[in-house]
Amino acid sequence: MRLGIRAKQIAGVTAIVGVAVVVLSSLYVTRLARVVLRESESRARLLARAIEHRTREIIVEGPDPYTAVRTDPGLFAILQSSLYGEGVADAAILDTNGVVVANWDQKVGGTIKSRTNLSALADAPPLQQLRVIYSRDGEFLEFRLPIRISDRDYGWSTVVVSTLLMRKELIEAVKPALYIAAGALVVGVFVAALLAQLLLRPIHVIRSGLTRLGQGEFGVTLDLPPGDEFGELGSFFNTVSQQLSADRTLLAGQKANLQATVEHLEDAVALFNPQGELLFSNPAMQQSLPPDSIGRALQALLPVGSPYRTLVEETLATRASRGPVQEGDRLLLTHAISGVDGELVGVLLVERNVEYLARMQSTLAYSRKLVALGRLTAGIAHEVKNPLNAMMIHLELLRTKIARRGTVAAVAGVGRADLSADIRLGSARTKEDELQHVEIIEKEIRRLDEVVQGFLKFSRPEDLRLQPVRAHDLFAEILSVLAPEAQKNGVRIIQECAASAPAINGDAAMLRQAFLNLALNACQSMPNGGTLRVVCSAGSLGRVEIRIEDSGVGIPPEHLPKIFDLYFTTKDHGTGVGLSMVYRIVQLHDGEVEVQSTPGRGTTFKVLLPRANG
Repeated sequence: MRLGIRAKQIAGVTAIVGVAVVVLSSLYVTRLARVVLRESESRARLLARAIEHRTREIIVEGPDPYTAVRTDPGLFAILQSSLYGEGVADAAILDTNGVVVANWDQKVGGTIKSRTNLSALADAPPLQQLRVIYSRDGEFLEFRLPIRISDRDYGWSTVVVSTLLMRKELIEAVKPALYIAAGALVVGVFVAALLAQLLLRPIHVIRSGLTRLGQGEFGVTLDLPPGDEFGELGSFFNTVSQQLSADRTLLAGQKANLQATVEHLEDAVALFNPQGELLFSNPAMQQSLPPDSIGRALQALLPVGSPYRTLVEETLATRASRGPVQEGDRLLLTHAISGVDGELVGVLLVERNVEYLARMQSTLAYSRKLVALGRLTAGIAHEVKNPLNAMMIHLELLRTKIARRGTVAAVAGVGRADLSADIRLGSARTKEDELQHVEIIEKEIRRLDEVVQGFLKFSRPEDLRLQPVRAHDLFAEILSVLAPEAQKNGVRIIQECAASAPAINGDAAMLRQAFLNLALNACQSMPNGGTLRVVCSAGSLGRVEIRIEDSGVGIPPEHLPKIFDLYFTTKDHGTGVGLSMVYRIVQLHDGEVEVQSTPGRGTTFKVLLPRANG
């Protein structure tokens, strides 16, 4: 089991205290054992001297000097009283051959086997003393004192001491020391825990800060008292935390930009690790993969024979990029991503829609046409507007002259009494006819001027005034303008643009013009009445989706690819500029416009525009 720093510190301090207690207790026990042995030796020596002294007094010269020893009541009393001494197991008198002459139970004539010398053990090393004292069955230790009279040896006075009795005495003496040692261990553990709580608090604070920092929290700071190593470590941690916060903010911005870029790619992108597990896929690629595919192996994502799987497996096996390989209207290719050491770290799978490339080429061609048209309309404006202005001036002059001529004729008629009423009436009719022709010419010239102005508006680049535009307010204004046209055609308008719909980041005037054109076209496509439905909602990828649906005559399939082309129209008096202006305005706003139409059932225009921030 893994121990924490606090547990290790407590265990360490406890171990130190324990070792100290064990060492001190061992020293105490060894010293105590030596003291017990010394005391036992002193008692045995004292008893042996008393026996030796009494024996010397009663031994007499003769063939059997021990006769009096065997029968002396005083000596027998000393031998019997020796058994009541602490630790004494036996006391006897031996002759020079080691035969028992007298002992406490009057068993004489036998011999005593050799035993460990008590005096030698008292001077032995501590470990040897403890080993003898704590032997399993116990031992008997012997102290012998020679009996000499007039330089003649008569035998020994011997006293036997039992280690069992000595051990019991030693245990009784050690018990207080054991209690003290146990108390010292308990105090040591308590002190170690207290020290751990006090000394390791800064470590817990630092660990908490690191945990918060690891969870992604920005601006984590530690409040540690200065003046020691932990205070310096806290200051260093705060500096690193601030730097990490700045780096994370920068990385978060870069990641968001990168993610937005990848998610908006028309190409489908997927990233696999060297084990063939999917790490990332953008929305375009997710359409070709099963749900919850992140982290799953290639074999579980794609069936055998799938071109995606084949290319990735070949790249993983060869460590080399593969493709492009065309599969229907798609181009597939893989890139082997190598690390700094040259080892393969991943495989990037890219799927490119060839149809999209064709649309891009068509868009580029359309842009070139717009550039050429801009040059052409600029020339038209220069060459046509001046003559149109001159024609308008001369028409005004002509209208003035006709009016003046009629006035002069009327005055002259009044002065001539013989002028008939018929002549005067004919002159008035001629004047009205001439003025009517002038008005018709003026109307057509103004219409031609409007066409030229439309060319100029379409070709000239305009500055966008981007601001948050609420779709609800925008269509409230547009539909109020559209109401007379809808009423004339018997069209019912349904608006589903709530006030809570997301705001559009756009130019209000240009968007008003684009959506008004779409709504007018929808009304004109329902000459016998119908329903115009306007829907506003939040789209994906930060867009606002606006749908304009009608139940009109619809658009023939062969006309759908051309409706946004300049000058293309199916109306008798149309200019072919309206939908081109709509397409251009949506492009200027970095948006998209899609059309779905079924002849006889109606048309739906779906416009995607960027959402306003906030």
